[in-house]
Amino acid sequence: MKQQFKNIIDAIKRVLARLSFRTGVMFLIACIIFYVLSFAQALLPISATTKSVLFIVFFGMAKLTQYTGLTIIGVEGWRRIKIGVKHRLKKREFKQQLRERDKGNK
Repeated sequence: MKQQFKNIIDAIKRVLARLSFRTGVMFLIACIIFYVLSFAQALLPISATTKSVLFIVFFGMAKLTQYTGLTIIGVEGWRRIKIGVKHRLKKREFKQQLRERDKGNK
């Protein structure tokens, strides 16, 4: 029985690994949306029971999409995302410095 579950999990990982990097990023974006929904539903004027059910559903979907996205992207994809974010931050800081310098010259 334990071996069957291991085989099923390995098969799922193989299928997910064949998906593209862009698909993994889309899953991670969906993850963020589900996290926001899981906590934003507390602001709705509905019963506590309904809020609890919605929280469990949205939070579960957030975790599912998070782990699926990370499985699709893999270690190399995660490094790629980190490098891209660092590059954008440096670029933004550089543009900010140019704006400040230009304001000082006027």
